[in-house]
Amino acid sequence: MGRTSRKRRSSLATRMTIASAALLLGGGGLVAVNVYASAHEDSAGGQDAGSGTQQTQQTQQVATIDCPDVGTQLSDVPGGARDEVDGELATLDTQITQAYQRLASTRDAAARDPQFVRNSIMDPLKKKRGAVLERIRLEMERRGGQAPGGMNDMAECTAQPKEGEQQPPDGQGDGSDQGDGGDGGGDGDGDQQQGNGGQAGNGPVAADFADITKVQPNVQKPQNGDNASTGSFTTRCGVNDNKKFNTDNLIAAPGVSNGAHHLHDYVGNQDNDAFSSNDDLANADTSCQNQGDKSTYYWPVLRVQDGSEDFDADKDGGGKEGNVGTILQAQKASIKFVGSPQGEVTAMPRFLRIITGDAKAFTNGTANANAHWSCTGFEDRQLTDKYPLCPDGSKVVRSFAFQSCWDGQNIDSANHRTHVAFADQAGNCPQNFKAIPQLKMRLVYDVQTPTIEDGQVKNPFALDGFPEQLHKPITDHDDFINVFDDQTMRTVVDCINKGDRCD
Repeated sequence: MGRTSRKRRSSLATRMTIASAALLLGGGGLVAVNVYASAHEDSAGGQDAGSGTQQTQQTQQVATIDCPDVGTQLSDVPGGARDEVDGELATLDTQITQAYQRLASTRDAAARDPQFVRNSIMDPLKKKRGAVLERIRLEMERRGGQAPGGMNDMAECTAQPKEGEQQPPDGQGDGSDQGDGGDGGGDGDGDQQQGNGGQAGNGPVAADFADITKVQPNVQKPQNGDNASTGSFTTRCGVNDNKKFNTDNLIAAPGVSNGAHHLHDYVGNQDNDAFSSNDDLANADTSCQNQGDKSTYYWPVLRVQDGSEDFDADKDGGGKEGNVGTILQAQKASIKFVGSPQGEVTAMPRFLRIITGDAKAFTNGTANANAHWSCTGFEDRQLTDKYPLCPDGSKVVRSFAFQSCWDGQNIDSANHRTHVAFADQAGNCPQNFKAIPQLKMRLVYDVQTPTIEDGQVKNPFALDGFPEQLHKPITDHDDFINVFDDQTMRTVVDCINKGDRCD
C-alpha cells in the first residue's frame, strides 16, 4: 500500500465521469478519484480581490498533504534489503502522519502567516524524507541493487488546497481554515467540526456520501468462455467475534508496530501482527470452520462518528491519529473463491500475499484503488469514491474482488503488487501469469443512515485510515495471506475447476 508518484489530476467533474463509466466489479475497477477535501464548503473567496499576492496566499485552505509514492517505485529491491527498506518506507508514512497532525493543529498560526505551512511543515518534511530516501538508496546499493532514477526528487510533498481553490504558485498553500480542524473530540450528538469535517476534524464530509437509489446500475461482468472454471469454494471464518484488532500490517510493514496507522479487523488466522513469521501463521489457531484454512483476512474497521469513543481513543492508530467513533462489527463477512472466465485455475502457493485496493488512494490517485460500496438490494450499482446512503431496510455493503493472476514464482514482491495482477475485461491474465482462485469478500453492516442537513453530515460512518487521507471511501482496501494447507487448497482448485459449489 505504497504511495504512487504524484501527478496533477484533471477537474473533479471529468474525474467523476470517468470513474462512473469505468467501474468493473471483479477487475482493477477504477481509473479516477475525487481529489477534494470538502466539496460542500465555501472557499475563502469572499476576501478583497485587490489585496495582492499575500492575500491570495492567505485565502488558501490546505486540506491535506500529498507525497510521492516511494514504495510503488521500488519494484526491484534486492531480497537482502527488503526488511530494511520496508522499515524505511514505514518511517516515511510516519513522517507524513506527523506532518498532517501538525498541519491540523496549527490552523491559527497558518492563517496569520502565509509562509507558515511551507516553513514549519513542508520544508522540514522534505528534509526528513530526503534523509530516508538516501538511506534506502545506500541499502539497495549495499545489497547489489540500484535505486530508481529520480528518487531524490520524491522527497518533496505538496500541500493540497481544498476543492475549488487554486494551487499557490509554489505548491505550498498556507493551511488556514475556518475551524480548528484537528483537535479531535466532537460533542455527544455527533455534530461535525469545521475544517475537513468529521468528529476528529479529518473527515468525512457531506460530499463523501451519495444516495444509492439515485445511482444507475453500473456493474459489468466478463462473459464465460467455453473453458471457464465456474465452481466456487466458500470458507466461513466469522465476523471477528474474537475482537482481534491491531494497527499493524504484516504485508506492507513487517516488523513495524503501528505500520498501518489505522485499526484492522481480522478473521481467520489468530496470530497475525507485524512480527508474525510464516511458521507462526502455519501453527496458529484459526476462526475458520474449516481448520485447513489458517489464512489471514483483514481490512480497516468501519466506525460511526457519533461523538463517542472506543477502546483505542488514546492510542496510536486510533484516536491519536484521527480514527474516532464507535467501531462497527460486520453483520456478515462472506469469503468465497471463484474461477476464471477463460480456463482452469492453478493452486495458490502457500503464504502468497495479496493487497487489493489502496489505503492512500485519495492522494495517490487510482492506479491501485479497488473500492466498492453499495447497499443490500442495490448491488448492481457500486460506488467507488462515495459512501452509500441506504434506504430503510437496506444495509451497507463493502465488496472486494482480489487480483486473480499470479506470476508463477513469487509469494510477494518488493512493492507488494507486481507478483499478482488483475485479469483484463475478458478474464485473460497478463502474459506469463497464471489464473488462480479469485478471492471475493463481502462485508455487510447494519448501520443507521447518516443525515445531511445544510451541507453538514450528522453521525457519519467512515473507514479508518491514514489521517491525511481524510477518511475518503476510495481508500478502502483488503489484505490476504494464503495459509491453506496443501490438501485444502487442492480441494479449492478441484471444486472450482469441476464447476462444483463447495462450502
